Amino acid sequence: MFPIRRNRRLRTSEAIRSLVRENYITPNDFLVPLFVVEGNGVKEEIASMPNYYRFSLDLLKDEVKTLWSLGLKSVLLFVKVDDKLKDNKGTEALNPNGLMQRAIQTVKAVCPDMLVMTDVALDPFSSYGHDGIVENGKIINDATVEVLAEMSLSHAEAGANFVAPSDMMDGRILGIREGLDQSNFLDVGIMSYSAKYASAFYGPFRDALDSAPVDMIDVPKDKKTYQMDFANREEALRETEMDINEGADIVMVKPGLCYLDIVRDIKNTFDVPLAVYQVSGEYAMLKAAAEKGWLDHDAVMLEQVTSIKRAGADIIASYFAKDVVRILNS
Repeated sequence: MFPIRRNRRLRTSEAIRSLVRENYITPNDFLVPLFVVEGNGVKEEIASMPNYYRFSLDLLKDEVKTLWSLGLKSVLLFVKVDDKLKDNKGTEALNPNGLMQRAIQTVKAVCPDMLVMTDVALDPFSSYGHDGIVENGKIINDATVEVLAEMSLSHAEAGANFVAPSDMMDGRILGIREGLDQSNFLDVGIMSYSAKYASAFYGPFRDALDSAPVDMIDVPKDKKTYQMDFANREEALRETEMDINEGADIVMVKPGLCYLDIVRDIKNTFDVPLAVYQVSGEYAMLKAAAEKGWLDHDAVMLEQVTSIKRAGADIIASYFAKDVVRILNS
């Protein structure tokens, strides 16, 4: 007896496959990370991230216009600051005329409707490459939170729509929310890196910002005392619940592909928008494999971002955003 129901009937052509497809990727799914540097006429390719660049403010304008023309409406800003401006307390992060503040203003000037999110962490500004203040060989939590709250306020004053704390200090969401509210920035949102793992996939990103921890005595050699152990699952739910209770508007899982079980757990548990960061190492691996001719770049890229959305992501922060959207628009 042959089966009455044959599932393959729904796979017989691209037309029927498209008609019953459960998940679609659109430009509205993406948050585009942008790296900003000082100077003029600077468009530096990041060696470990082929076809991805650092932009000076003048060329950032052109990039933002291009993104908008493609239907990409949200950016996440990161800055690479000169070593001479770095110290243990991230003082430069609070400079109202700092690179991040000017980058926010630049994006808003050229494209007022672009949603601007900003990285909030000390590592780009730290002489030690850590997300917090280093004292006696440890990362000091509460003093760091105070700086992060001030940094977030500075970004809001410059015109940011959302701040995105990526540091993983305890209590920083509440500290940031209270600081914003007390200064009447009630509409500035928080996208929290709620489940950020101590991952080996971040290397190219740290190249892009020169933000890796320094190898010095009395300085932690890695970020494992504040970023999460990649062996843990239930901890991600505790971290996410805490951030929601403290006022996070959007929560995030980082990295992406190796953590899709975490994405689904959070999506099933909490009713808040969920972002996933497809990180630099994921980007670099595909670029390298495609360059060798081992993988079909575009096919794998589309499969990856679709898998992230299928797992439950409402927002995908990805270095592939422009490439994906150009394919979708072709």
